Amino acid sequence: MKQKKNSSYKTKLWIIILLLPFTVTIYIVAIIGWQELKKIPAVQEWAESIQQVPNMKKLDVPSEYIPIYKKAAEKYGVPWTLLAAHHRVETKFSTMDPLISPFGAEGHMQFMPCTFVGWSHPSCSGLGKGNIPEEDKINPKIIAEYGGYGVDANGDGKADPFDMEDAIFSAANYLAASGAADGMLEKAIFNYNHSEKYVKDVLHFYNLYESQLEEIQAASIKKSTKEVGL
Repeated sequence: MKQKKNSSYKTKLWIIILLLPFTVTIYIVAIIGWQELKKIPAVQEWAESIQQVPNMKKLDVPSEYIPIYKKAAEKYGVPWTLLAAHHRVETKFSTMDPLISPFGAEGHMQFMPCTFVGWSHPSCSGLGKGNIPEEDKINPKIIAEYGGYGVDANGDGKADPFDMEDAIFSAANYLAASGAADGMLEKAIFNYNHSEKYVKDVLHFYNLYESQLEEIQAASIKKSTKEVGL
């Protein structure tokens, strides 16, 4: 009986030894396969959405942008946290490079040129990329003529979607005109980008920032204090 037990033990041990290289190979193939799968846009999008769950408590609003959000929010009557949420979703707080989408959206807050300059511009149609001369894209007089939402926020004579202040104030202007100033946030967000997923993503960060206002403010003040050496 004892001999049978020893024989059974040895058999199991050999099975484990023989299966070990196979198991390691499967593991490596799985890792490589996942890395390749993540290159597919749909899979990458799903992975990012999953990663958001454990990061619900993360304070990722750059403190240097908060004063700009607040000034724009005060002028146009929209929540500054909504502007932060749009900035986060559109360009991950301007960390994307370049700040031009495959569809032609431009700048820190990803405006289509026709929305920024005005849809009455003769070249505007379709998705709104248009064929607007570069000098006209940033000309406040041209923008006023064609009814665009571009804003010269810092008074330098240009309304530039690649200028941080201009971009955020322009986004506030557009969102306010789309209903955000009257509390119709979902309508305004959808008008900014006609996608239900986009609305969901922006509201996710908006609600997150709204729920953490005290922490965000405290982190911003702490960082500002460190920068001035107090």
